[in-house]
Amino acid sequence: MPLVIPFSELSLADVPKVGGKNASLGEMVAKLGPKGVTVPDGFATTAEAFWHYLDSNGLRQKIIDRLKHLDVDKTRDLVTAGEEIRSWIINAKMPADLAEAISEHYEALCAKYGEDTDVAVRSSATAEDLPTASFAGQQETYLNIRGKDALLAT
Repeated sequence: MPLVIPFSELSLADVPKVGGKNASLGEMVAKLGPKGVTVPDGFATTAEAFWHYLDSNGLRQKIIDRLKHLDVDKTRDLVTAGEEIRSWIINAKMPADLAEAISEHYEALCAKYGEDTDVAVRSSATAEDLPTASFAGQQETYLNIRGKDALLAT
């Protein structure tokens, strides 16, 4: 599976690969674009990219080990574990192949919209906004991200 997929290649069938929001954007590009509705172009990092990021930094097993003996009835333990895991992920190094894939897709957007075009970085989890579960408002959104370096740092 690719690490990054342009919206133009996505549909609702791709929710397991890129999450609901990204799959919906792909669907809009495919269905509304031909009818004259302007849908901003973009790309999605895949669930595979997430696992690749974790595995490249040795985090998957570290996270499993950290959660293995967690007492989920103790709020403080949940908070502490969440803070630790979040810190590991934020401070991990972006794998070179993932950074390159993101950069290539961003450069394609810049070729279409102009140098250092602004982009939004949004969550699109594969289990987010489902009929049986909603996590609205629990993830960050970053707007007006300009330039490849800023995008890779987000």
